[in-house]
Amino acid sequence: MSLCRPLLNLALRLREKRFLAKVEDPQQLRDRFEQVARWLFWPPKGCHFSTAVLDGVPVTWARGAGASEDGPAMLFLHGGAFVFGSPRTHRAMLARLSERTGLPACLPSYRLAPEHRFPAALEDALSAYIALSAQRDVILGGDSAGGGLALALLAEILKHGLRKPLAVFCFSPLTDLTFSGASIKTNAKAEVVLPAARTGELATMYLGDANPSDPRASPLFARFAGAPPVWMTVGDTEILQDDTRRMAERLREDGGQVTEVIARDLPHVWPIFSPLLPEATGTLDTLADWIKCRLPKTGGS
Repeated sequence: MSLCRPLLNLALRLREKRFLAKVEDPQQLRDRFEQVARWLFWPPKGCHFSTAVLDGVPVTWARGAGASEDGPAMLFLHGGAFVFGSPRTHRAMLARLSERTGLPACLPSYRLAPEHRFPAALEDALSAYIALSAQRDVILGGDSAGGGLALALLAEILKHGLRKPLAVFCFSPLTDLTFSGASIKTNAKAEVVLPAARTGELATMYLGDANPSDPRASPLFARFAGAPPVWMTVGDTEILQDDTRRMAERLREDGGQVTEVIARDLPHVWPIFSPLLPEATGTLDTLADWIKCRLPKTGGS
């Protein structure tokens, strides 16, 4: 483990966890995350960002140096408890992953709660996916709430017989909005980012009166027969650790091929801290290798 890890964990515990434990206004959440992104999440040299619209959904394209204009693309759904976050907060991480895989990354700007409650985010994600998959093969990904959204989207794709993604990857996904996993309580003190006491409140902002066990909101309760390979990672001190563990079990029950990486003492969605955190860079390297193994073989290879 690097020397940066304990320092980052301490900083997150003292600043971000305390902030998240008390903030009430969704706009304050959004402004804070955007500010942090500008300070900490700088893009790699040679990358390029552009905007477009896919079936009415605004998207940001992140292309790392050398990324192809054609062929498969990544569709990445950002985290932020369905309330905050944006393509801007995550585009630097996706530019780094694009640089490593050679694939462009498409980040939808899906509608946020509480102004737009469930299932608005899923509807936007599905619209963007259908439009993109009509043009090219897709690697589907997401982090935190966006990771759960990616898995809920996968379940909808399989349910309706749509063109499947080549593979799916998730960082610290939120897969159970009933919050029945034991780690919500057992890791409440060890968790350095997310205050366990606020989970239900933030979920209500998204769900409103909807059933939290609806598989479109909590993919842990969905079915995944015929799913493509899935790669997931989470830290062993995260309150969402059991969301990944149980999600992996559910996918395997339905015959899925799952790579489940449980990392030691790393913060929620740590890959976003690359290159500040060496472990973040290492995780992106590992994931990029996994993604490249899932791409169609080109002629002569």
